[in-house]
Amino acid sequence: MSELDYLVIGAGPAGLQMGHHLQQAGRDYLIVEAGPAAGTFFSRFPRHRQLISINKMHTGWDDPELNLRMDWNTLLGGRPFKEYTQRFFPAADDMVRYLGDFAAAQGLSVRYDTRIERISRPDVFEAVDQHGNVLRAHRLIVATGVSKPYIPEIPGIETAELYTEMPVDPTEFTNQRVLIIGKGNSAFETADNLIEHAAVIHVAGPHSIRMAWQTHFLGHLRAVNNNFLDTYQLKSQNAILDGNVVDIARQPDSSYLVTVSFSRVNEVTKDIRYDRVLAATGFRFDASIFAPECRPELKINDRFPAQTSAWESINVPGLYFAGTLMQERDFKKSTSAFIHGFRYRTRALHRILEQRHHARTWPHRALAGTSAEVGEAILARVNRTSALWQLFGFLGDVVTLSADGSARYWDELPVDFVPDAIAAGYLGEVDTYLAITLEYGKDHDRLDPFDINARRIAQSDAEHALDGRYLHPVLRQYRGDRQIAEHHITENLENEWTDEAAHRTPLLDFLESALRSPELTP
Repeated sequence: MSELDYLVIGAGPAGLQMGHHLQQAGRDYLIVEAGPAAGTFFSRFPRHRQLISINKMHTGWDDPELNLRMDWNTLLGGRPFKEYTQRFFPAADDMVRYLGDFAAAQGLSVRYDTRIERISRPDVFEAVDQHGNVLRAHRLIVATGVSKPYIPEIPGIETAELYTEMPVDPTEFTNQRVLIIGKGNSAFETADNLIEHAAVIHVAGPHSIRMAWQTHFLGHLRAVNNNFLDTYQLKSQNAILDGNVVDIARQPDSSYLVTVSFSRVNEVTKDIRYDRVLAATGFRFDASIFAPECRPELKINDRFPAQTSAWESINVPGLYFAGTLMQERDFKKSTSAFIHGFRYRTRALHRILEQRHHARTWPHRALAGTSAEVGEAILARVNRTSALWQLFGFLGDVVTLSADGSARYWDELPVDFVPDAIAAGYLGEVDTYLAITLEYGKDHDRLDPFDINARRIAQSDAEHALDGRYLHPVLRQYRGDRQIAEHHITENLENEWTDEAAHRTPLLDFLESALRSPELTP
């Protein structure tokens, strides 16, 4: 039986993105998809058929790289998503069409209607489909996403209607009292859909609502889904319940009696009657298809596979994860759960695989090692890159500095992978290195972004760049695993770090010190 180099499970955006890179590199691979076409997940989800990933048609830029900052749907190497729709928040069906066309246009090796039901590893990975066919591969890349509902341990929750199965016709909830468990976008997408028909809507969860505009994590509540908040604060019978649902009891008349323990009033409990209870509590990874000898360890309430800095299973060598599963490394911090984040992570994973297994060096270029040349290279990148913009604080460019004064510029490495890459010799000789990221400031997620009294940094205020809250470039210098210097380039309203006094001169002054000979480095 022949053996593939790579078997990719899932033909959603991550699986197709990985397929593109494998195809371009000429690798022996196959993508398998349980559904009849690419992007099967998007044929059902989100249930109300509107994506929350933006599709900005007009940016004023001609540069495709800059346009990707405002394009959250396009896959690398594919046609721009805006050719499929002009809607700022596209329909899910547009994504299904886009993914199908991407797979066809790229000529990717995809086998549809192939549901993997069992994965074992007697020597190499063996994946058995629903027909008993066996696929063997040296390396397995799982890009299935979080495909199963995450159901919290609440007595009686098995009687609730799951987000994955509930009706989406709001007239079926006319004049009913409805409880929605969960405080994410799926819960509020559902609540917004019911406003015109339900009598009472309560949205419950143990944590306070976090707004994406404040935290900059796109999985927190988005403005496009928050109309429901008006109906709560303006006394329209609806409410947000901050507390734990401790029991759901189905009554003889098919209604529910739900016990809620309220967080804000010393855990006082109250029994509330509802006609319907809906569970919109998120999704989880399905590890059930793995045999015990190759079942990945799980984290975060068993919702995600535990991963190394190279997105490899911590306990199953050769098992990698692509797409939204990659968010385990920076859960609720960056954009890794979304296409505009994991398209770059998937490319980074492919580069790791190329380095490890095919002796292909990570993309880089040599620099003279002067502060002027290194500084101009950094400014050119931070003013244009989409990858560092989208994966703020997680993906970074790296400048490695050797004892002989030479420098090399490496694009888009996962910051937490850099020490491992250096230890493995992937980046050559390194005395010290600079990691360049785009980051929000300290405590950015705790301040009201609309509070005019909150301290803001003027775009020319280089002296207080460290206090900036908005997205801005950050340089950190390391020797081994020890940070020895740090520099912040002050924030700018239009994200153009080109001012001589505010941006370039302070950066070059920092680099003059950072690029000294090793014995003079602080």
